[in-house]
Amino acid sequence: MKLKLSRPIAFIDLETTGINITNDRILEIAIVKVAVDGTKLVKRKLINPTIPIPQASSDVHGITDEMVKDAPTFKQVANEIKQFIDQCDLGGYNSNRFDLPLLIEEFSRAGIDFSVEGKKLVDVQKVFHLMEQRTLSAAYKFYCNKNLEGAHGAEADATATWEILEAQVERYPTIGDTLESIVKFTGEDDIVDFARRFVKDAKGVEIFNFGKHKGKTVAQVLKEEPQYYDWMMKGDFALNTKQKLTEILNRTLLKK
Repeated sequence: MKLKLSRPIAFIDLETTGINITNDRILEIAIVKVAVDGTKLVKRKLINPTIPIPQASSDVHGITDEMVKDAPTFKQVANEIKQFIDQCDLGGYNSNRFDLPLLIEEFSRAGIDFSVEGKKLVDVQKVFHLMEQRTLSAAYKFYCNKNLEGAHGAEADATATWEILEAQVERYPTIGDTLESIVKFTGEDDIVDFARRFVKDAKGVEIFNFGKHKGKTVAQVLKEEPQYYDWMMKGDFALNTKQKLTEILNRTLLKK
């Protein structure tokens, strides 16, 4: 069974200064865009993060301050990246919890409005962990019977992710052969904010997923305790979280 695409899918992998969605920055981005007919286009860029790269991070991916000092900033390439992936569904490895949240945060910092609304978000790691529980290198060996040469290089990782998903479609008929069926299987179709400060309940209503209001509807809390909105907007929350909070607030005010 081959994966059936109804539109292109872009597999994204980032190398970064760290793992904090709010404070860390992209150092390298690689995008493998697969067309409906299976042809591939690759875009890879080194990015100047405008902040120092911790040694611990350089030890993982090998990217140093010296290597990116003359590279463009994300803001300088943001429009180019957006145009490359704008009409695509999106995929990656742990992408729904890291790569996409950080990428959207970078778009927000650059003043670029990039929405994932209407896009299918396929996290290959989720399929893998539900089925086999392994790492990316082990997944590549298990599904493709290949050693992942150049692991922690963004292009190598993004390409391996695409090959793994193709192998998963062949191996697991129960997950289907479309992005819609795979997203339904992994349960990642209905994200509110990528930091998951909000989730949806069984009725599809946004509720808090943290703190003293966990489990309560966001709209009701904003009505009863409007100062909570101000506290979150001033707090150390991701820009994407604040954007979604504002959208819910505006929607709530319109219903009055």
